[in-house]
Amino acid sequence: MIDRRDTLKYLAGAAVFAASSAIASEARIDKLILPAKAQGGISARIDFISRALIGTEYRGYTLIGSLKRPEKFVVRDDAFDCVTFCETVLAAAIAADPAAFDATLKTIRYRDGIVAWRERNHYFFEWGQHNIENKLCLPIVMNGAVQIEKTVDSEKGLGRRHFVMQVIPRAVFMDNVALLKAGDIVGFVTHRPNLDYFHVGFVAFDKGQFMLRHAARSRGRVLDERMSRFVAVNGVHYVTLLRPQERAVV
Repeated sequence: MIDRRDTLKYLAGAAVFAASSAIASEARIDKLILPAKAQGGISARIDFISRALIGTEYRGYTLIGSLKRPEKFVVRDDAFDCVTFCETVLAAAIAADPAAFDATLKTIRYRDGIVAWRERNHYFFEWGQHNIENKLCLPIVMNGAVQIEKTVDSEKGLGRRHFVMQVIPRAVFMDNVALLKAGDIVGFVTHRPNLDYFHVGFVAFDKGQFMLRHAARSRGRVLDERMSRFVAVNGVHYVTLLRPQERAVV
């Protein structure tokens, strides 16, 4: 089982990186935004950008901020965890141009785009809710979805949360591949108490194969993996799905 407790709760570590690395990172994503526009709709743009990042290093704790440490807005694409991979690709696909990327990423990562630790979407359930409210994503609901409840209480000072979640059973998910598009965001609900999700990634297709494109801690990089293998190895019971929407944030 992949352990994503700290990563998906988005509790930032104290990673330090050189200014030159940050500049190179921004230049790299900038070079993908405009060519992606030629690919067509947002599904194609997400597929193009995320494919270009395959092989990028997995690294957790790249965000900076805590209850006692001021939040810093981190932009990088030289290394990702599963959530920073998804939000970086999504921001690049939505941004009208490279100049709009930072503002778009702030809107995705933080409530109302306010760079503050308490405004960060620490839990992926809240990440999804807020990006639906932003009209950047729509939920995908399938016949056979069920309702579950999760209560989480972070030891890091976030406070107690109670989530009522509409989730899709694994069999329903795997039987309805025809309803999915490349670039749909799939969240894997954890069995563990006191946590909502253990992993997240993009739906992808390769020569007709149903794939998960994700930043995998266990593999140390961004890669494509057969969805059937991932859900079997990790004992997935439920998923949720989000479909990114066309909307330029400036």
